[in-house]
Amino acid sequence: MEAEPPSFLAGRERVREAFACASEAHEGQERKGDGSPYINHPVELARLLVEAGEDDEDLLAAALLHDTVEDTEMTLAQIRERFGDRVHAIVAAMTEHKDVEPYEARKDDHRDVVERAGEAPAKIYAADKLANLRDMRSLYAAVGEGAAGRFNAPLDVRFRLWRRDLEMVETVVPGFELNAPLRAELDAFEAERAATT
Repeated sequence: MEAEPPSFLAGRERVREAFACASEAHEGQERKGDGSPYINHPVELARLLVEAGEDDEDLLAAALLHDTVEDTEMTLAQIRERFGDRVHAIVAAMTEHKDVEPYEARKDDHRDVVERAGEAPAKIYAADKLANLRDMRSLYAAVGEGAAGRFNAPLDVRFRLWRRDLEMVETVVPGFELNAPLRAELDAFEAERAATT
């Protein structure tokens, strides 16, 4: 059954096409933290961007497609064919190089790629980090330190990486609407964790 696009995509046909493409690509996948349908995550990124005042359809389409190459069978060539060069370039920047190890080095490499790629990928990256941080904070409230066990790295590593992520987006897109909520979420999560450990 085809997923219904969220109402905030009304009147954005190119973005709705990206939603349909991402829904099909991620069909059957679940989020690690809570087992919800994976498509909820890229939809949350698009929603955050729209609420931040972004209306660039290529940006929103790329947000919906940002994990398709990394986590599904979709290729960058298919992205280019369906959505053009700009969406292709943004999704390429948002796709981690999985051959880089260990985990922290891979995340550092990806952040560097996004930083070099510029404003559009950095905005999606900020939305991605904000959404993931909120999910992790909610999971932490429910299961405590066991939250990290559902992911690829201990929380101390995650906090270190989130701080570097925040520094990068504040440098590439200073004053971007999602920077302050990202900083506030990170500060609050660190304070909560410090109070319980």
